[in-house]
Amino acid sequence: MASLLKEVYEKTNEFEAFFTGGDIQWTTDGGHFLCQYNNVIKVIDVNTQCNTLTIGESVEEKDDSDQIYTFKMSNDNQTIISAHKSGLLKLWNRETGGQLKVWRSGHKGVVAKLAFDSTDNNVASGGTDGNIRLWDINHHTCTSSLKGAMGVFTVLKYHPDLSKQLIFGAADDTKIRSWNSKTGKDSVIYSGHFSKVTSLLFTADNEYMVSSGRDRVLILWKLGESKALRVVPVYESIETTILMPPSFKIPNFKKKVETEGIYVACAGEKGIVKIWNIQTSRLMFEQSNSLVSEAAEDGGLAITHLLFNEARNMVSVVTVDHNIIIHDLETFTCMKQMIGFTDEILDIVFLGKDESHIVVATNSRDLKYYELGSMDCKLLKGHTDIVLALATFPTRPDLFISSGKDNTVRIWVQGSDNEIKCFGVGTRHTASVGSVFTSQTSHAFFTSVSQDSCLKIWSVPKEMDAPDQKIVSSHTELAHNMDINCVAVSPNDKIIATGSQDKTAKLWSEELSLLGVLKGHRRGIWCVRFSPVDQVVLTSSADSTLKLWSIADLSCLKTFEGHESSVLKIEFLSKGQQIISSGADGLLKLWNIKTSECKMSLDNHDGKIWSMTVSKNESLIITGGSDSKMVTLKDVSAERREKLAKEREELILQEQELMNLLHDKKLVKALRLALRMERPLHVLKIINEVLKVGHEKLSETLKEINHTQKETLLKFAAEWNTNNKNCHAAQLVFHILAPEIISGNLIVPSLSSFVEGALPYTERHFERLTNLLQDLNFISYTVNSMQPHPVKNMDQD
Repeated sequence: MASLLKEVYEKTNEFEAFFTGGDIQWTTDGGHFLCQYNNVIKVIDVNTQCNTLTIGESVEEKDDSDQIYTFKMSNDNQTIISAHKSGLLKLWNRETGGQLKVWRSGHKGVVAKLAFDSTDNNVASGGTDGNIRLWDINHHTCTSSLKGAMGVFTVLKYHPDLSKQLIFGAADDTKIRSWNSKTGKDSVIYSGHFSKVTSLLFTADNEYMVSSGRDRVLILWKLGESKALRVVPVYESIETTILMPPSFKIPNFKKKVETEGIYVACAGEKGIVKIWNIQTSRLMFEQSNSLVSEAAEDGGLAITHLLFNEARNMVSVVTVDHNIIIHDLETFTCMKQMIGFTDEILDIVFLGKDESHIVVATNSRDLKYYELGSMDCKLLKGHTDIVLALATFPTRPDLFISSGKDNTVRIWVQGSDNEIKCFGVGTRHTASVGSVFTSQTSHAFFTSVSQDSCLKIWSVPKEMDAPDQKIVSSHTELAHNMDINCVAVSPNDKIIATGSQDKTAKLWSEELSLLGVLKGHRRGIWCVRFSPVDQVVLTSSADSTLKLWSIADLSCLKTFEGHESSVLKIEFLSKGQQIISSGADGLLKLWNIKTSECKMSLDNHDGKIWSMTVSKNESLIITGGSDSKMVTLKDVSAERREKLAKEREELILQEQELMNLLHDKKLVKALRLALRMERPLHVLKIINEVLKVGHEKLSETLKEINHTQKETLLKFAAEWNTNNKNCHAAQLVFHILAPEIISGNLIVPSLSSFVEGALPYTERHFERLTNLLQDLNFISYTVNSMQPHPVKNMDQD
């Protein structure tokens, strides 16, 4: 049975955030996104969702001291300019991530917007001081400082037609201003918006422009005329717009090149994409299959960016939750969803008979449904507030339960096409539902606990085709006096356990009659689990301990100590012989119940590990935490045992070979093997055997070994030298190898002790050797028979 115990899990994958809000850009070929992530810019492959390059210094190195406020990629996709908290502007190579130039922005405040001209030779920076500075990148000079605007710049763009020599900017004063980019003189001021201007587009003929704002309108302008040509009310705050290409096809409409009209796609408050013909004020398309929830507050945001890629004919929708949803323009179907930032990961469960999918609850009302191989994601909508807990049925791995801060529980089913739908909703709790657990021998019921101090048992609807059926609560009990954190069902479905902030765990029957109270923890209980084989229950607490309790007499059998903070999740492994636990200290620990020892401790997270799920065969563990990181761990115990067995076998063979070489007096071969095996005692015996023949024989022998073996020998000699019995051999070895050390042919930084006065060298050599030994912090040992030639007045010198 001992061979079945787990010994170690190794990290195989780590999925972390790549977009924390701010700027995001799409390369022209459609292959990569450039995403702002704290103090760096991450380049993400659209197909694999892997981080292929990180541009900028890491957070650890800079310690948040030089935060990126904004960045812009050049039109040819070769360079990137970023503006930093320190007031610096930095130019980067997009392919290598190398820094090309760095200079001070000269703005009194921070830089809020950046823009390249169509040649990519000039850059404009718009600051919070209401000024725009124009930069010649090639000559590294500021060519103009443009004034007139008031407040923070929200829009900054060069006109694409170089002959017009115009640059446009809009700040907090809601006016769109234009300047001559060569002379720096004011041009036309476009007044029409009454709130923040959020975007500016130029038409293909370079004669018109379209602006959007938080004042719920799109405005069409003719260049050079300060009066608006047309104002289109869109009935929502607009944050982002894109100009549609000269010809395109969308559901129910096809625009040809010769068809007149300026078509603009916009999005913002309502979470849906709309396409307008600005010249006729006509709504041409309104998205009906949006995966984005409407902004919670009036005037809030749901969509922050719209990106169009002509090469792929796709539109990307970037949400306020940092999700990137890629749509095919022609059909407007969702092609891919990318999760830029999950915030805190609160719970994870495996889903499906082959456990090919996982469902993740994050600090969001939407569940995230991942295909485990490719990590393709879909958002599951239903809850109206943050989802807190998940649970699956062992007998029906295609069913799972969710609960949240909206006081509801929901039951979902995975179809044969891997699509997820909700077929049941329970609404009887009066506060946040913090934990759910399913029946273990059937899929007839599940349990839930809430901050309303109630424990409920729910019946699962038999009909799974009808959506959002009302789930009936069969039993309810006021279980604790304080918030209930967790619930669990025994393997035979006969007992239910709950754990609460009142420092107790309670055992309940199927009809919710109290069977017993487990008292002993000094703080609230976070998790409770039944053993799959024994009559015991396991609890974990905010007092940093795990306790094993007897169900028969409610006594505490064992206490496991080792975590430095609250133990948040626990599971039994190896048929109840081991425990895996995760804590607020960011550690994952593996415990042997019989010996009470911790066999493994992994530190893969930078914060609390809120969630942990174990696959059926226990070969895979996935953890998620407050650091927005999801880590996949694989059981490599069998591989480790096999590797150790091979190493032991190889070691036995080498030891036998060494004994044979020593018996046959093949001392050079024996010395090489002993050094390779790193056996200091055997090496010393071989050296002493050689010394019986003579000092010259030792010198000849050491010439036969390579540099690596000589360095190992010196390391051993340093150990021998600390013992009076063995220092003679050690100093002879050093005497022979000293010329190579002094010349630099041998480098042994690992040496920590040796002789200073062991060699008959000249004063110059001895002084050089003494300096070398002092640099290596060698300990002095002097042997009377091996004093160096006297050095006159060495102490005085």
